[in-house]
Amino acid sequence: MAEAEEQESGSLEESTDESEEEESEEEPKLKYERLSNGVTEILQKDAASCMTVHDKFLALGTHYGKVYLLDVQGNITQKFDIVQVFGLYSGEEFHETFDCPIKIIAVHPHFVRSSCKQFVTGGKKLLLFERSWMSRWKSSVLHEGEGNIRSVKWRGHLIAWANNMGVKIFDITSKQRITNVPRDDISLRPDMYPCSLCWKDSVTLIIGWGPSIKICSVKERHASEMRDLPSRYVEIVSQFETEFYISGLAPLCDQLVVLSYVKEVSEKTEREYCARPRLDIIQPLSETCEEISSDALTVRGFQENECRDYHLEYSEGESLFYIVSPRDVVVAKERDQDDHIDWLLEKKKYEEALMAAEISQKNIKRHKILDIGLAYINHLVEKGEYDIAARKCQKILGKNAALWEYEVYKFKEIGQLKAISPYLPRGDPVLKPLIYEMILHEFLESDYEGFATLIREWPGDLYNNSVIVQAVRDHLKKDSQNRTLLKTLAELYTYDKNYGNALEIYLTLRHKDVFQLIHKHNLFSSIKDKIVLLMDFDSEKAVDMLLDNEDKISIKKVVEELEDRPELQHVYLHKLFKRDHHKGQRYHEKQISLYAEFDRPNLLPFLRDSIHCPLEKALEICQQRNFVEETVYLLSRMGNSRSALKMIMEELHDVDKAIDFAKEQDDGELWEDLILYSIDKPPFITGLLNNIGTHVDPILLIHRIKEGMEIPNLRDSLVKILQDYNLQILLREGCKKILVADSLSLLKKMHRTQMKGILVDEENICESCLSPILPSDAAKPFSVVVFHCRHMFHKECLPMTSMSSPVQFCNICSAKHRGPGSAILEMKK
Repeated sequence: MAEAEEQESGSLEESTDESEEEESEEEPKLKYERLSNGVTEILQKDAASCMTVHDKFLALGTHYGKVYLLDVQGNITQKFDIVQVFGLYSGEEFHETFDCPIKIIAVHPHFVRSSCKQFVTGGKKLLLFERSWMSRWKSSVLHEGEGNIRSVKWRGHLIAWANNMGVKIFDITSKQRITNVPRDDISLRPDMYPCSLCWKDSVTLIIGWGPSIKICSVKERHASEMRDLPSRYVEIVSQFETEFYISGLAPLCDQLVVLSYVKEVSEKTEREYCARPRLDIIQPLSETCEEISSDALTVRGFQENECRDYHLEYSEGESLFYIVSPRDVVVAKERDQDDHIDWLLEKKKYEEALMAAEISQKNIKRHKILDIGLAYINHLVEKGEYDIAARKCQKILGKNAALWEYEVYKFKEIGQLKAISPYLPRGDPVLKPLIYEMILHEFLESDYEGFATLIREWPGDLYNNSVIVQAVRDHLKKDSQNRTLLKTLAELYTYDKNYGNALEIYLTLRHKDVFQLIHKHNLFSSIKDKIVLLMDFDSEKAVDMLLDNEDKISIKKVVEELEDRPELQHVYLHKLFKRDHHKGQRYHEKQISLYAEFDRPNLLPFLRDSIHCPLEKALEICQQRNFVEETVYLLSRMGNSRSALKMIMEELHDVDKAIDFAKEQDDGELWEDLILYSIDKPPFITGLLNNIGTHVDPILLIHRIKEGMEIPNLRDSLVKILQDYNLQILLREGCKKILVADSLSLLKKMHRTQMKGILVDEENICESCLSPILPSDAAKPFSVVVFHCRHMFHKECLPMTSMSSPVQFCNICSAKHRGPGSAILEMKK
């Protein structure tokens, strides 16, 4: 429970209650300050007894019967000795001297209106004063006879007051009293524990008396229930007890602010004593309440005060609450975002404070987001959470280069430059080069990998490149084979556009980025003498790069450089041949030997695809190396098919390949040679019987088989021959049926087309004389010939038909060799 303690300066601050062992972590809802200036002067001579609030003015009543008009700072603006109605913004006044003490007064909420010039006073009686039409004031008694009236509250057309017996509500419109809410605890003296009243709205009255709180709702009575009863009635919607005696009430949205008088028992003397008054915010429920916050207030002279000495007033619409005691006036305000941030900072909840400031940056007045952020960074550093502190710098410092540099030096002082390095700005803003160099040197001394990472990630213009290059070279003197430093030095050379040195290092390291470096910076002139190194490193990438850039490094140059490395020469020429069969034609003869030596599987495809290699040279090489398949191909390509077939039969002993070769050549003499060679070899005869049926008449082979020769699978071979023959017959018959059906269908289609009429109108012209085909005078006789090709002629424009060929043809189509069309229509009239 937070408390307010009096300081020597006269301010009021929250503190921890002595009875609690640990400080509360719950944020208070209100903040407090003591009214000084004129209030201090008044209360040094007199004691406050009551207060009312209106607009920006406070009216403070004292025990000696004085009334002071104060501003919100507590300065005295006017003093009154008698009951007076005084216009704050007009010259209107009302003076009256009463024959008995006045305990309370309340004016109509809309007193400024001419129709609402009313107020009531409370003492032994409740008097209503009204101004008549002649500007005279008249009074009438609303209630008397139940003791002193000590509290009156006026809202709209309803006046609520409390006397010794209970609380009454009067309807000023109907001039009727509509309810009486009796006092619960009659053992409490009403003068020592007075009733507290407040209107939450125009129909909700809150009553606090002793420890009890009642919430009453004024409702309209149904017409059928009225009879002689008032038009309104009161229903108690909520009633509950509190721990302490109530000295004042005020509404706060749907909650209540309660000022309580507290008595506690001393643990030492076991006697009751007056404790600090409490200001609680509670959430009313139907039969109980929920405490939202609770503050104990240290007001002057609280040890001597009674319940009746405290009063609570509030300013509607501003959430200002005034706690009045005989020797003190305290103002309670709802805490704003600045106060919320203050509390978070006090509790060292910097991240929440920063978030709250960002959300409410338009509303905060006393705090700056940057100041909170810097305090947060300092707090994290003090806790040793350097990585988090460095990460927060990105968001908090933003584009403020000066602050960035200041924070970097702070991290340097505590030896944590590595922590902040990943988060340094690299573009907007850019810090001084010295900052980046300082961090790079830090990594270079202790972490080569981290140093290399920064060089890769940071743009080269952030720091003085030559300084860093020299530092790396100094370290390489101690460890010349360190791959990390060498690679980093190559990257630094690249930033410095010293591509030659960078390339040498990459090649020495056999680093994959060497090809990217060559492409990116067009270093082909620098690698003409390094082709072997590139091929040794990655032949695939090197060949692709060389072939993609033939205009920069010629094929001739590459072949010459690889002359001493024929295996690499073959890789290059093979890839070149795959891309284009003609570009490297001058090297095709050399490639025969290269394929034979390093890549025989691709020799035959090369021989098949190349039209530039010398066949005699290729045949010589293949025969020397006894490459049968390649030799067979070359012999067949050179026209020596019989020798090729003989080699297949004698060297390979592969009847299937021999048959395929014969099929490919499609030469009857080859088939004859194949049959002659196979006639005494039963396995070969079986192969021929199975495959010869579609190319050569099987009877030729069967007649030559010697009687008594045992041929494996002869039956199956003969059956296959018959099946193949039968299949051929079926295919021919099927094709014949399809051909006949298609011919008949097309003939019918042509007949239907020729039977259709052709439109002839005045837009058509004679293809011979180019005049309209129809005469302009329809009465004249005419004769028109129309061909199937849609060309039209006047009959007299066509040449006469000869006796040998009575059929006429279209002259135009006949001349264009498009096939003549015969006349299909002759129109006469």
